[in-house]
Amino acid sequence: MVSVLVIDDEQDILELVQHFLERFGDMKVETSHSTKEALGIVTKKEYDAIVLDCFMPELTGIDFLKILRAKGDTTPVIIFTGVGRENSVIEAINYGADFFLKKGDDPKTQFRMLAHMIRQAIDRRSVGRSIGTSQRIISDVISFSPEAMFAIDREGIVVAWNRPMEELSGIACDAMVGKGDHEYSMPFFGMKVPMLIDLVLASDADLSAQNYTVISREKGAVIAWTKSVTPEGTERIFWMRAKPIYDGKGGFIGAAGSVRDITDLAGETLKGISPRPPEIPVHEPVHEEKVPVPGGVFDRITGKAKSAYKQGVRLYYREGKYEEGIQYFDRALEVDPNLAYVWNDRGLCFKSMGKFEEAQKCFERAVELVPRDEEYVYDYGEVLEILGIMRRDNKILENAIRNFVLVTEINPNNANAWNHLGVCIKEIGRDEESRQAFELARGIIRAKKDRMFQHKRESIT
Repeated sequence: MVSVLVIDDEQDILELVQHFLERFGDMKVETSHSTKEALGIVTKKEYDAIVLDCFMPELTGIDFLKILRAKGDTTPVIIFTGVGRENSVIEAINYGADFFLKKGDDPKTQFRMLAHMIRQAIDRRSVGRSIGTSQRIISDVISFSPEAMFAIDREGIVVAWNRPMEELSGIACDAMVGKGDHEYSMPFFGMKVPMLIDLVLASDADLSAQNYTVISREKGAVIAWTKSVTPEGTERIFWMRAKPIYDGKGGFIGAAGSVRDITDLAGETLKGISPRPPEIPVHEPVHEEKVPVPGGVFDRITGKAKSAYKQGVRLYYREGKYEEGIQYFDRALEVDPNLAYVWNDRGLCFKSMGKFEEAQKCFERAVELVPRDEEYVYDYGEVLEILGIMRRDNKILENAIRNFVLVTEINPNNANAWNHLGVCIKEIGRDEESRQAFELARGIIRAKKDRMFQHKRESIT
């Protein structure tokens, strides 16, 4: 019988996965609610496969996978997560994850697929993961992304081209997959030239020589923007992100990249001419999804928790009683410690009281629970900015920059995020890049396109 270890911080999910795999998958399943606990378990016992959630408290699923592979453990790992954040999943695949499955689909279909993936991963364990398999996984991941994304192999051949990329470029997936020789650059530059995805391993100096302005580097990924000129002489401005892809043994097999046209966003600030392309769509924040199960198995946000949260909001937001508000938020978190919006408002109370370290911990927890929520990431970035400036600590400021960059990816029309980004970049001495961020913020405001997120308290209370 196949032995499986399932790691997830949601007890209800652990019970559900264990029940299904043992009953319908003919497997022996053990569970762990903590990656730290799981590290101790796998040192004492071997499993045929591991099912792992990406976003775990304390030690993330990706960190767990890194440690596992660093120890030489080749146990097949299936990423089973509620957040389809392609950047994190690509990183997991780079460290040898075998399959990716997103939570939130029909439970029966989803768990049958999980059982099938487990057996497939075990069957091919002896021969290793092929490059073709890695590329197929990447294609599956990219298809979930709301961003315009594509991937190339190490020869520069397109292996994935998702629907948003079809809409942005005007070229269908079938017409682009399999093409090489920089064919994918034609819709954006009107000629065959290297794009950021081709330069993902290049230095900042080399990228500058190719007319790219580097905004951020994180975990192997590079974010930059550049300009192109259409045959009619019109400038277009592109925001791009790229990340290398490796096989299970650490060999480079290609890269994945996203493209966003920010010409309209930049307006006259960076172009000097009237914008022509359509406005950039603002993607809704991606929230953790839970599998709907009859009987309310996942209904842990009880009326008691919501009542305590509302009382906390009333005290701190309407009456300025921050300490009393925190007490009610603590009551809500006692009922369910995974309420991201409660952690975030708790952090706002500490921030208003000048207790920035405590606020940082709260915002960090909220972002761990929901990694791509514009409000949570923005608030986390703000408190990191304050601490970085107060302590003159560039590492904290770089972390703040990463958060504000993510906010501008989620919502390019958040002028405040661009302003904060400019302040943080300026504080670490990158004056030219900070000037560009400030100009983008002013361009958004002048064009009257500034869009801020709605606070959770406004929709929940």
